[in-house]
Amino acid sequence: MSNPYLSAYVAQNLRTCQLKQLSILEEVDRICRKHKIDYWLDGGTLLGAVRHGGFIPWDDDIDLGMRLPDLQRFIKVAPAELSESLFLQTPESDPLNKEPIIKIRDLNSLYIEGGDTFDVSYEKGLFLDIFPFIPYPSVPRPWVKKLCKGISTSYSILHARHYYSLRSFAEFFYFGAKNIIYRGIWSILCLFYKKDTYLSNVLINNGYGIMHRNDSVFPLSAITFEGKTFMAPANPDAYLKDLYRNYMDIPSKEKQIIHAVYIHPELIKKS
Repeated sequence: MSNPYLSAYVAQNLRTCQLKQLSILEEVDRICRKHKIDYWLDGGTLLGAVRHGGFIPWDDDIDLGMRLPDLQRFIKVAPAELSESLFLQTPESDPLNKEPIIKIRDLNSLYIEGGDTFDVSYEKGLFLDIFPFIPYPSVPRPWVKKLCKGISTSYSILHARHYYSLRSFAEFFYFGAKNIIYRGIWSILCLFYKKDTYLSNVLINNGYGIMHRNDSVFPLSAITFEGKTFMAPANPDAYLKDLYRNYMDIPSKEKQIIHAVYIHPELIKKS
């Protein structure tokens, strides 16, 4: 059952949330340009730039892609560069957070999703996601989809909160074995197939088995998002077709869902 007052409150705060996330994106862009680190708008953020010229009207996050070595460089330089209200959330900087995605969090805000819990003290501010991309072997797409889905699902279940039961005990062994087998198959494919044509998100974040051609991403281009210029894939059309196929189609009203359960864009008013 949904609370109409809470839903209306979230909707009322959505634009303020988006503008604060835009400021986080500008900060990341500044750092990346200063240190010559490549990034690009990814997922719904790239879709919003192409289809709406900015945020998808009901979207409440920002997605970026970086090649894994570039992300590792960013993690090294960002803490000293970010403003004091921003926090680089990684497994090392916030070990209580179990989500395997690098985030830049705004500390002076609160953003609650359905999977969040208040009995674990990890940062829960507005955020920007950064996804690490790696080379993929040139194998048939159905193979990639099957293996990525298996690895992603296994990882999610193995790292979810469990309560002691016979079922959780069985899940641990089943999905643990599945994860090992699928990762082994992937490693073998990487040994015998070239990895110079495709790239995509790391396996645990790629449940749909998406692959992009390198030449649809590089060399990077520029795109306008909310009236400002950011980095984008070389061919946004090909990139978005990989993700969404008919990406210019507007989804029906019932599918225009805000992810957040609760948004508080500013905890302490700045003078």
